[in-house]
Amino acid sequence: MGNSLFIEETSSTNALLWKMNREKALPEGFVVYTDFQTEGKGQIGNSWESETGENLLFSMVLYPKQVPVDQLFLISQLVSVGIKRTLDEYVDEITVKWPNDIYWNDKKIAGILIENSLQGNRIKAVVIGVGLNVNQKVFVSDATNPVSLCQITGKSLNRKLILNKINRNILNLYAELDAEKIRSEYAESLYRKVGSHSFSADGESFQAKIIFVHPDGQLELEIENGERKGFYFKEVKFLI
Repeated sequence: MGNSLFIEETSSTNALLWKMNREKALPEGFVVYTDFQTEGKGQIGNSWESETGENLLFSMVLYPKQVPVDQLFLISQLVSVGIKRTLDEYVDEITVKWPNDIYWNDKKIAGILIENSLQGNRIKAVVIGVGLNVNQKVFVSDATNPVSLCQITGKSLNRKLILNKINRNILNLYAELDAEKIRSEYAESLYRKVGSHSFSADGESFQAKIIFVHPDGQLELEIENGERKGFYFKEVKFLI
């Protein structure tokens, strides 16, 4: 890929991409990828464990000025669907755990961190950071349920090939930007989309089923007593 930069080690590919973009506007779809992040981040400051040279750690910049700010979650859905499409070529049972973790059965195989820059009520730029477990065989952090493609398939895989496929899938979806199609495929891909499952919110656990994910990212659940409640990110937790 001509539109990319490889760096052996960096604090964070998201931070590096923002820095590069401030110095000189990068072409849309530009990717930075690395073998190791010294300060790899997950959502809300969580760290991301990754052995040097074993996994995919990359960030991409987009300028989705045509997407209204209140529908920014569409980019998260688009990226999730693009990654799922890619992983479907390698293994079965890949799902998207709301809002944008990628799961294999009940284990996490990838995480997505999206950061944006706004200009008034328009989206100026979005940086999409992805950590995908590819060839790591042992996980030692206190992360509850990591898994890698290698652990699932028993084979080491070509990280660059997977990166190229993910980027192609994301950019194809982005070029079309068919919101209805993206939201529909995202809904079909949801982890625990069928039946009642355990959740917790405000320190209490309960059984509920997923009804809908709204365009702004709100998750609508139907609780056992038939009541429907909406939750935004970090307001509710899946109990696994």
